[in-house]
Amino acid sequence: MKIQLSDHFTYGRLLRFTLPSIVMMIFTSIYGVVDGFFISNYVGKTPFAAVNFIMPFLMILGALGFMFGTGGSALVAMTVGEGDRERANRIFSLLIYVSLVCGVCIAILGVLFVRPVAALLGAEGMLLENCVLYGRIILAAIPAFMLQMEFQSFFVAAEKPQLGLMVTVASGVANMVLDALFVAGFRWGIPGAAAATAVS
Repeated sequence: MKIQLSDHFTYGRLLRFTLPSIVMMIFTSIYGVVDGFFISNYVGKTPFAAVNFIMPFLMILGALGFMFGTGGSALVAMTVGEGDRERANRIFSLLIYVSLVCGVCIAILGVLFVRPVAALLGAEGMLLENCVLYGRIILAAIPAFMLQMEFQSFFVAAEKPQLGLMVTVASGVANMVLDALFVAGFRWGIPGAAAATAVS
């Protein structure tokens, strides 16, 4: 049974409608956990510490996509509700273009400043080098990650939260498989874990 935004929501219907979004957020959070598992077991404790050290900085940057998606989907849904679908499409396109440009700018600035940020947080020596190595690879994929976070909200506004869930689960599974392949199989170490997350 399809649930629409215009429906009357009971607690049960609200839970069924929001459950895919909740699971999406859980799967998104698993990325760092999966990398941590493979790095701690196959690479070492210093690279594992580096992933945990730099991950909050990377998530803060990626969460800007969630900001665009949350505010943007509300604006698009309101415009659709007013019956102006053409304007809603223009707003949607504008938000995607702006977030993509912002994502590229953030990726460039992040690559340039990941070392000073990690050093400011207290990383030094091999910990700092591993933070920079992992961070720069992930930052190359930040525009795509921002769009993924943004579309999680837009799928809900389009009354297709299950589609967003399927995309996020597929991405999470790809991350697990690629981590196993790159880190455990090919022994690429921390660059392999970062590449697996970036690709997924």
